[in-house]
Amino acid sequence: MATALEQPELTTTEPETIEKVAIVVSKGSLEGIYPAFIMANGARMDGIEADLFFTFFGLDAIRKDRYEKIKVATVGNPGLHMPTWLGALPGFSALATKLMQRQMEKIDIPPIPEFVELVHDSGVHLYACKASVDMFGLTMEDFVPQVEDVISVGEFYEKAVGGQIIFT
Repeated sequence: MATALEQPELTTTEPETIEKVAIVVSKGSLEGIYPAFIMANGARMDGIEADLFFTFFGLDAIRKDRYEKIKVATVGNPGLHMPTWLGALPGFSALATKLMQRQMEKIDIPPIPEFVELVHDSGVHLYACKASVDMFGLTMEDFVPQVEDVISVGEFYEKAVGGQIIFT
């Protein structure tokens, strides 16, 4: 006499929710920085804890001497759908930057200095990467006041425990 195979009992679980995000910003162009600020802002609006970790050229987004001058990367940017040589023409990066800023203004996306304040005031933590800071010869004084600390990658991982790590 054959016996029926026992079927494991199916259980239903509720979908997991994201409680925390840690966003790594490594690019110093307009299209490399804005996604991180938009994602961090959106996280806070949904009650999700958010940290921003700026490394390599992403540090430009929080440097006092550069964060008001971020431009669109026009050379070798496949998202622009144009020949690389065109992006290298003098003034083209400034033109593309102006056009993108105009479009962002139309949909109420603030300029980077204002976005830094906005996300910080909403509870986003901003950190600079120690290795990159050392490599570029920077100090805490080079950064906007919203930057909480210069931390190592290990310290970043400690802060990211239990969260989703996102690279922009």
